[in-house]
Parts: sequence; structure tokens; C-alpha cells
Amino acid sequence: MNTVTGDVGHAKAAPAGVAPDWIIPQRWRDYTPTEHATWHLLFERQMAQLPKRVIPAFLDGVRVLGMEPTVIPEFGALSERLQRLTGWSVVAVPGLVPDATFFHHLANRRFVSGRFIRTPEQLDYLEEPDVFHDVFGHVPLLAVPAYADYMQAYGEGGLRSLQLGSMTQLARLYWYTVEFGLIREGDRLKIFGAGIVSSHGESAYALDSTEPLRIGFDLRRIMRTDYKIDSFQRNYFVIDSFEELLRCTVEVDFAPIYDEVASQAVIPPGVALPTDHLFPPNPS
Repeated sequence: MNTVTGDVGHAKAAPAGVAPDWIIPQRWRDYTPTEHATWHLLFERQMAQLPKRVIPAFLDGVRVLGMEPTVIPEFGALSERLQRLTGWSVVAVPGLVPDATFFHHLANRRFVSGRFIRTPEQLDYLEEPDVFHDVFGHVPLLAVPAYADYMQAYGEGGLRSLQLGSMTQLARLYWYTVEFGLIREGDRLKIFGAGIVSSHGESAYALDSTEPLRIGFDLRRIMRTDYKIDSFQRNYFVIDSFEELLRCTVEVDFAPIYDEVASQAVIPPGVALPTDHLFPPNPS
């Protein structure tokens, strides 16, 4: 789930020459001028539209972590700043990592990131997450204490979910919060999920389009709801605060919820239930 698609576990064993924890050197000096230019283009394109759309804490994170528009961040310097704020670090991995490895890193406040960056021909879609999605999309909010605590708690819950055979249900929670979550700010909605924040088209669609459902946060509803991996989302879920997310992971016993949800039908994306609290698009 360090991926755009939310999939984990495609790889089962570390490739030859890679440590058992899958961490590899970032090799920052190996990035080419073209790769830095791609970061610059993506960064500037998103920062031109995000100030009115993203939660302000995201922009604060970009600033306090010293992310520069013209160069791909160096993970060591980024981690030093992040460690001082919330105790997190960013580590490079060669690609998709196994479930247990991903959860173990989160539980120990390490966020895993691909080191490669998309090509200029892949600006708007790629199947495997790159350094722009992982670092620009995810890392700024790790500077927020409540969100950083949620991510650690999610990793700990992920390790438990593997023992309970409930990874699918927990993956939906990650998808609809960490990747594609919305948050209320007064009478407007803002984006915070990395899959939206790092997507030029979905940053506008998620808030402005009349097509998707915007549903008030409901843990059981989320764990029953399927999602799209190859198009804009049909559903988004709306939280009130990061503290709300944290409470749902540290104060709730997921085991009986997993059992309850497993006995119920999966809800296809784009289907509204009578019990849903729906939000309209932001007023223009």
C-alpha cells in the first residue's frame, strides 16, 4: 500500500542484493537533469492548484520539510527534518514490498518510497508509485503529529490484520483515507489523500465534479466498499479531523468489525446507501 493502486504483497522475497527489510540507498546523485526537471514540472503544476484545495497542514509540511520545486528531495535531509518534528523517516525501496514489510516499517515510523520518478510520457498516470507520489503526496502530512500517529497505528494494525486474515478490509481503510481521503474545513471540503494530492486531474475532480459520492466517514462502510485502481474514484470519504482517524485506530477493536464486515456483501464503488451522509461538491 505504498502504491498508487493500494496493492501490497506483489513481491514475496527481496531481490538479490537487497536487504531483508527491502531498504536500498536512494542514490540521489544518480538522478539526471531530466528526472529533476520532471519533479519540477509535477511540483509546480500541483502547487499552482493546491493552495485552495488541499488542507493547509499539507502546504505547511511542504514548507517545514524544505521541499524544493527544482530538485527531487534527498531522503537523508528530509528524514532529519521529519525526525525532529514527529520521529518519522523516509527510506527508499526498489518497488512494491510485501505486506508484513510495509506494515513493519510504518509501525516503526519509516515511510517507504520508490526512488524512481515517472517519465515525461507518464505525467498523469502510472501503475507503480514513484518518488513524486510517495514523497510529495505522502510525506508532508507526516509532519502533523496526529496524522503521523495514525500512520504508525495503521502499521501496527496492519500486522495484526495479517494474523486475522483481514488485510482486504484494512486495505480499504488505507485507500479511502491515506490515498483518497477528504476532510471538512468549515463549509468546504479539502483534499488530503496522497493519490489526489499528487494527481493533477483528480485534485479538481474530487472536489468539483458532480459524479463521485462524497460520504461521511464510517469505518464499517469503508471496510465494505470496493475501489477503482485505474480511474478517478467513484467514492470519497470525508473525515472531520486527523484526531478522528487516530481514535478509530487506537480506541476501536477491529477484530469483531472484521468478522462483521466479512459476513456482509461488498459495496461496489459509486453506490449510495440510505444511511450515507453525502456531501455536495464545493460551492463555486
